[in-house]
Amino acid sequence: MNQTANGMQTKVLLNFLLEYITPERKAKFDKVLNNRTRHITIVLEDIFQPHNASAVLRSCDLTGIQDVHIIENQYEYDINPDVVVGSTKWLNLYKYNSTKFNTPDAYESLRKKGYRIVATSPHESGYTPENLPLDQPVALVFGTEKTGLSEEALAQADAFVRIPMVGFTESYNISVSAALLLYTLTNRLRLTDFSWPLTETERDELMLQWCRNTIKRVGVLEETFWKRLA
Repeated sequence: MNQTANGMQTKVLLNFLLEYITPERKAKFDKVLNNRTRHITIVLEDIFQPHNASAVLRSCDLTGIQDVHIIENQYEYDINPDVVVGSTKWLNLYKYNSTKFNTPDAYESLRKKGYRIVATSPHESGYTPENLPLDQPVALVFGTEKTGLSEEALAQADAFVRIPMVGFTESYNISVSAALLLYTLTNRLRLTDFSWPLTETERDELMLQWCRNTIKRVGVLEETFWKRLA
């Protein structure tokens, strides 16, 4: 099935499922989609603390980031449901865990999608959230609090970004760093004329995904719909 046919199928099914969504929920979906973006994405390398892993996802949802790329080298990405507060069902999570060291695979995949790899590190000279270029899609890479990013993640990055600090402590907590960067960068992005909003096809796909995550027994509804249509 070609892309056009897939898009038509999505639209037809979406229009059906929207009948089971309240007008208030539909309006909320539309409002959130208006601010969703894939122009900025987050990459998490070996984040194993459940609280931090979950808090970053919550910040992504609240600032309009749709995709999160998770690199599992030594550790499995573990989420704390009490912290994430359901935000995972509104996001797309992509995991890289097929080899012993998955960072190169993640970088290659992101570059093929047009992303500039920007490593976050307090030790590297580089951009700040206020002057990081946003004319090209940006993938922000975060490492663990204890050791930071791997040597390869730093060496293979296209650029660096840091949050200026004026205290004695060496760095911000990773979840705080992500929140600060995303708040500043997404606010800057929305003031530009770059192609940061989702396409119509992306909006339909996400609306369908969110409907499926919301409607009870949606599988039964879909099965009945396609049988009736056939």
